Amino acid sequence: MRAQLVGRFISWSLVVAGVALGACAGPTRTVTAEPQGLVLREQGSFAVGGTVVTSPGTFDPRRPSAEGATLHGDHAYVFYQVPSGARPLPLVFWHGAGQSSKTWETTPDGREGFQSLFLRRRFPVYLIDQPRRGKAGRSTVPSTIPATPDDQTWFGMFRIGIWPDYFSGVQFSREPAALEQFFRATTPNTGPFDAEVSASAVSALFDRIGAGVLVTHSQGGGPGWRVAMRNPKVRAVVSYEPGSGFVFPEGEVPAPMPSLTGPLEATGVPMEHFRALTRIPIVIYFGDNIPEEPSPNPGQDNWRVRLAMARLWRDAVNRHGGNVTLVHLPELGIRGNTHFPFSDTNNVQIADLLSKFLADKGLD
Repeated sequence: MRAQLVGRFISWSLVVAGVALGACAGPTRTVTAEPQGLVLREQGSFAVGGTVVTSPGTFDPRRPSAEGATLHGDHAYVFYQVPSGARPLPLVFWHGAGQSSKTWETTPDGREGFQSLFLRRRFPVYLIDQPRRGKAGRSTVPSTIPATPDDQTWFGMFRIGIWPDYFSGVQFSREPAALEQFFRATTPNTGPFDAEVSASAVSALFDRIGAGVLVTHSQGGGPGWRVAMRNPKVRAVVSYEPGSGFVFPEGEVPAPMPSLTGPLEATGVPMEHFRALTRIPIVIYFGDNIPEEPSPNPGQDNWRVRLAMARLWRDAVNRHGGNVTLVHLPELGIRGNTHFPFSDTNNVQIADLLSKFLADKGLD
């Protein structure tokens, strides 16, 4: 009896700890079955990368001013958790535009996100706030943060639907509270977005933690390629709907692709840099409601050219001996996914695809 009571106490304590360590689900949380407790071996947070700016002069502590003072900025913020019995390679999660590490935490409708799902699968997880975003907001370059009403633009751009209507069969909760949580997860840049600044900080993260798998989303995809090209500790890249920053060998850069949101342009890099991308397995996932032909809806037309560019990029890497797989989820019969498949209502199914990729490539 005493052993049973102790076991129940430990189990309850782990459930409470799991709730405390995860993101707050809020009133929209829906649970179909009580999750098992998570046992963590270690967790923590730190800043990595960045620069220090020093102003001219000598700092006087009795008359403090900017003269002779320093500014530490342009670093990334990282929160990490290591489960008991951890697998050898961690997953490093990098958010997209207008987002932060919240992307990978609790879903808008209150379910477990990839942070918890992959902890349960015994992967160490590292969640990034890229430089000049979220908890890494200290920028060395000034910027103005506008207060522009744009919720409806994001609704369309992230392919939830065409405001105010949801796409038929979309894998996004119709609960008003879920949309409320989704809008409140958006966060601004605190300085100009700079792919090189972000790539430098994330590369420093891999220097610190060692080998791992880089998982990027949207705007994080472009600087993610830069990290993979410069740091051999990146053993694979998983990219959800990379939207910009595609790199091609010099002399093989495709023409800009026009769309209703402006032309999508790729960048040329030296072949010796590009070849690093051919030495690791890469998988790219795209969701649903992306047309093949030009669309009058900007949110869809925007992703039409980005999927097309991603296909050209896959072909370029593989042409030079690489191992890139592009998965368009509807072609697998998985329909309704938005720009955020890892937090959509079928995110466990999406996580299973990632787990299979990792297993197939010997990365688990």
